[in-house]
Amino acid sequence: MKKNDSITNVMSNNIIAVQEGQPLSEIRHKMVDSNIHHIPVLSGKKLVGMVSFTDMMKLNVVINGADDRTVDSIIDQQFTINDIMSKELTTLSTNDSVREVAGILSNNNFHAVPVTNSSSELQGIVTSSDLIRYLSDQY
Repeated sequence: MKKNDSITNVMSNNIIAVQEGQPLSEIRHKMVDSNIHHIPVLSGKKLVGMVSFTDMMKLNVVINGADDRTVDSIIDQQFTINDIMSKELTTLSTNDSVREVAGILSNNNFHAVPVTNSSSELQGIVTSSDLIRYLSDQY
């Protein structure tokens, strides 16, 4: 295993992201439809936050028997992306290594690290799953 490999060998660069003003229902559908748990939030091209599946679950919308349309309406009326997204993010650059992302993911209570350039523009994302796939390919 090459622990100093670039994170570009690990990161996903086919990223599903949202813009800051989008309704939460769109995020919910993107997560479900694409089977993902982390969605970067952008303002233009600049990374401004991250919404995780856990953040969405914290909304704790409990509506017995409600259909998707009703749930979407309720979350869009009561919350915005800014209400739930993480704003203080740990990020890496494409110059960082697999070792660095492994250290961050193993020492923190989150499972995704955005990769940005010097202008804070999103370049990719590394999740715990990406790192596990990379490690399994090494053996």
